[in-house]
This record gives sequence, structure tokens and C-alpha cells, in this order.
Amino acid sequence: EVQLVESGGGLVQAGGSLRLSCAASGFTFDDYVIAWFRQAPGKEREGVSYISGNDGSTYYADSVKGRFTISSDKVKNMVYLQMHGLKAEDTAVYYCAADRLPQGIIRMVVPGASLQYEHWGQGTQVTVSP
Repeated sequence: EVQLVESGGGLVQAGGSLRLSCAASGFTFDDYVIAWFRQAPGKEREGVSYISGNDGSTYYADSVKGRFTISSDKVKNMVYLQMHGLKAEDTAVYYCAADRLPQGIIRMVVPGASLQYEHWGQGTQVTVSP
């Protein structure tokens, strides 16, 4: 059974940092893309970043480029999202998700397709105070 469990969310002041963690189990890491999405109240779910399990290639949404860094630890089956320079508009529930290669890469960049990601975690709240 595939499981994705997020942790590390919380309340932080603008300009601060947080590191989100995603513990992945039940699938072969190398065959999947692991991604972070977020959803703010009243807004659509937004793709934030992904890392490819086979070659470590990454993607970032323009809104987080230069501030967020995604990484993975294949030994521990963990994916991390290091967030710096947090802004009030980063406030959202952050979800870890997994999808098979290569469609996970395509689904991240095609509008509306990311909701087809195969597996989702329960989400972790990130709140950035102004």
C-alpha cells in the first residue's frame, strides 16, 4: 500500500523558513515523481515542485523559484521541501503526491492535469504571518 505522510508544517513569520518532510512507502522510488502541491483557502490546488525519483531532476513553480528547494533521500525514502523567504501568500495546506514516471512530470506542467496524480498525502498546514 502506497503511503505518503507529510510533516513539518506550522506557523512562521514572513521571511522565515520551514522544512516540510514527506515519508514515502509502498512503491519503488526510482519509478515515480514525488511532488509538492499546495492549496490556499478559496484557491485551486497549485503545483509547487517535483523531484524525479530516477535522475533527481527537479521543477519549481515560478512563484517559489529561488526560495524553495526540493530534495530526496532514497535510503530513507524521504522527500523534503526547504522553504526560505516565506511570504503570506505561501500560506496553504501543502500536500505530498506521487505519480509514475513519466506522466507525473507531464501532469505537473499541463494545466489541470496535476489532480490526476496517483497518490496523495493528507496535507500539512503552513501559515505565514505578515
